[in-house]
Amino acid sequence: MSAALENSATTHGLHASALAGLRILDMTNVVMGPYATQILADYGADVVKIESPSGDTTRQIPPMRHADMGCLFLHLNRNKRSVVLDLKVPECVEAFVAMASQSDVLICNVRPAALARLGITYEDLSARNPRLIWISLVGFGSDGPYAGRPAYEDLLQGLTGMPAMLVQAGSEQPHYVPLSFNDRVVGLHAAIALLSAVHWRERSGRGQFIEVPMFETMTQFTIGDHMGGQTFEPPEGPMGYQRTLTKERRPYATLDGFICLVVYTDKHWRSFFEAIGQPQRFDTDERVQSLRSRTTHAGALYAELAEIMRTRSTADWLELMNRADIPAAPMLTLDSVVTDPHLEAVGMFQLVEHPTEGVVRQLRPPTQWSESPPTVRLPAPSLGQHTAEVLREAGVDPAQIDQIVARLAQRGAAKPRHGS
Repeated sequence: MSAALENSATTHGLHASALAGLRILDMTNVVMGPYATQILADYGADVVKIESPSGDTTRQIPPMRHADMGCLFLHLNRNKRSVVLDLKVPECVEAFVAMASQSDVLICNVRPAALARLGITYEDLSARNPRLIWISLVGFGSDGPYAGRPAYEDLLQGLTGMPAMLVQAGSEQPHYVPLSFNDRVVGLHAAIALLSAVHWRERSGRGQFIEVPMFETMTQFTIGDHMGGQTFEPPEGPMGYQRTLTKERRPYATLDGFICLVVYTDKHWRSFFEAIGQPQRFDTDERVQSLRSRTTHAGALYAELAEIMRTRSTADWLELMNRADIPAAPMLTLDSVVTDPHLEAVGMFQLVEHPTEGVVRQLRPPTQWSESPPTVRLPAPSLGQHTAEVLREAGVDPAQIDQIVARLAQRGAAKPRHGS
């Protein structure tokens, strides 16, 4: 990492963080890319978020207190600086190239062909900055017939079998997992790939172009559990992991609510039968005496557990399972998870003062470090908040900076606020 980047790291309070001095140009929006770069930003990377004049689309997702500062945007873009550039304008392309020349990584979810039409290619950027790493987030790998197709969360869930698996596991109708499941998983893969490329560059001195495709990544992630008999050639049976696909694997109803219970190992089953007054059951029921047998008979065993769980209250079962050392937990809701006593004790949800949005609740970085811990240093930025600041750091001519900011201000973007 260059001295300029190290100086930038110190300037922005990154000197104690693990990724201090790593500058990332983030040309992504929505969830996948921003999730990846926020994790890296929490660990100290200087993430410069490149936005179009209309901004990241998540800025518009309600609820919000002010325009362009939607709730999801606030949760995906802290510790970043926002630069607005209209890459259809030549001087903005020049400014972008100047920034890329001083950066370690460019991560984007704009198709390379679209950027090439604007005059931005990996070959040109790497000629100016051979150490540049370009992470390209795409829906489908460039070698296959789906290359270039649009990819959205719901489409990827369907293509990787998730709604069909939910039906097989007991849902009456196909439905989607209600979160940005694919975006966040692929975002984690992108962050891992990025850091791996940085490590390789520190040994080789060379950057590289990396493609991270959603479909292939999620196929590995989702189907890995369910290869089943297709693991072998010729196949030894159907696909699917029987234990997790059984319709009876779900939170169990109690007298007054629901409980999540995992009776899995030999020890768990012995302890469970002792707890319910059937101490000889493990030795007499062949279905529970091995993991293989329990997997084969998972549906019937879980159905029996469901009937037993209905006989006591949730609190009674939690106390009994805790004494028996069997994993159990209450089924929380979106509302109650925020007040969970463990999460409250570790400070998972933090109230902070945002310079424009007032008091907001954020989730802290989840990991604990003895040294160089992740930190929250910057609030999610206003649109174009740091345009002039970052362009100055990149050595863009002051007159050109004024021209860019003025042009964007005429279009209602890149209004300097909070130190720009």
